[in-house]
Amino acid sequence: MPSTTSSTTKSVMKKLPEVTLAFWIMKIAATTLGETAGDLFAQTLKLGYFLTTIALFAVFVVTLVIQLRSTRYNPFFYWTVILSTSMAGTTMSDFMNRDDSGKYLSGGATSLGWGPQGLGLGYPEGAAILISLLLLIFLGWKLSGMTFQITEIVTFRGEALFWSAILVSNTLGTSMGDFLSDSSGLGYLGGASLVTGLLLLLVALMKVPAVPNVLLFWIAFVLTRPLGATAGDLLTKPVAKGGLDLGTAGSSAVLLAVLFGLMAYAQRKERRAAAATPQAETPQPQRAGHR
Repeated sequence: MPSTTSSTTKSVMKKLPEVTLAFWIMKIAATTLGETAGDLFAQTLKLGYFLTTIALFAVFVVTLVIQLRSTRYNPFFYWTVILSTSMAGTTMSDFMNRDDSGKYLSGGATSLGWGPQGLGLGYPEGAAILISLLLLIFLGWKLSGMTFQITEIVTFRGEALFWSAILVSNTLGTSMGDFLSDSSGLGYLGGASLVTGLLLLLVALMKVPAVPNVLLFWIAFVLTRPLGATAGDLLTKPVAKGGLDLGTAGSSAVLLAVLFGLMAYAQRKERRAAAATPQAETPQPQRAGHR
C-alpha cells in the first residue's frame, strides 16, 4: 500500500535522531567533552590553536563523510560528528578570539613555524562574525524550501545544511561560553548556572503555542554549547581560577566513557526498534476458509 511504502522509505532514510531528554543529555556530554578534548590538544599537549584547529577540522570532515554516506541513523556516526564539531569549534573559537602567540605552543611546533596562535578578534567581533555566518546558513536553508525539523531531514542537501549549522553554532557557543567564564565576571559556575537557567526558560516556552518549537530547538542547540564550555572549564581549570582542577586528560577520559556508554545504549535501542518494525508491518496470515 502507498502509505506503508512511504512510511518504510522514511524509516530507512532517517539519518538524524529523535529529540528526547536522552538526546539533550548526550548533546551536553559531547559538547563538554569537546571543550576538554580541544583544550587537551591545544593547551596541555601544546599543539597550539592553529595546528589543532587544522587537525580537528580534518577529523570533522572524515566523520562527516562517514555520516553522510550512511543510509540510516547510526548513533555512533551521528554523535561522533557532534563530538568532532564540538572539538573543532573549541579551537576554532579560541583561534578567532585569542592572541596567545606561543603560550600554548611547544618548542618543536614553534620551530616548524605554524603561524599565529590567535587572530585576536575578541569575543564581540568573533561572535558577530559567527552569528552572521549562522544567519546566512539559515537564510539559505529557508530559501531552499527544506524543513528545519531535524527528524524530517532525509536528503543529502538538507543534512549538509544541518551539519554546516551545527559546526558554526558549536563554534559560536564556545565563544559565548568562554566570554561568560573569562570576561563576564560570572566565573565558570556562574556562567554554567546562567545558561542552565536560560535552557529551563526554553523548556517553559515550549508550552506557549505562539513560540515555534523549531526556533526553541535551535536556540537550545546553541546554548548547550556554552553550557558544555563552562562546564568543561569548571572541571579542568585551576582552583585559584574557580575550577575543580581535574585536568583536561582525566576529565576527557571520564566524559568519553560516559558518552560512549550513552552511544552504546542508543545503538542498542535503534537495533531493537529496527528489529521490531518488520514484525509490526508483516501482515497476519488469514484463517482457513476466511473470506
